[in-house]
Amino acid sequence: QVRLIESGGGLVQAGGSLRLSCAASGRTFSTLDMGWFRQAPGKEREFVAAISRNGVGIVFVDSVKGRFTISRDNAKNTVYLQMTSLKPEDTAVYSCAAAWATISLNEVDYWGQGTQVTVSS
Repeated sequence: QVRLIESGGGLVQAGGSLRLSCAASGRTFSTLDMGWFRQAPGKEREFVAAISRNGVGIVFVDSVKGRFTISRDNAKNTVYLQMTSLKPEDTAVYSCAAAWATISLNEVDYWGQGTQVTVSS
């Protein structure tokens, strides 16, 4: 079983930055696709970003392209989401996720506990 522990959420002003971290337990991190999802109040859970097990394949939802960066350090079993130029509409609970196969909204094997990101205007 894989446990995902997130950190880095908080309150930030519009235009600011936050870096989310997700540390995974176990010895199989390098075999997992990793990603980030978010859910705002009254909204459906939304895919944000994902990175393939080898770090080569990276995708973002259009709304965060150019502002967010996803990366991973397989030696540290950690995936990161660097968020810059934050907007109030980025406010949501952000969750780390992992999948044995290609990760997607409907194909997630493990979830982190979620961390609140609040962007004020």
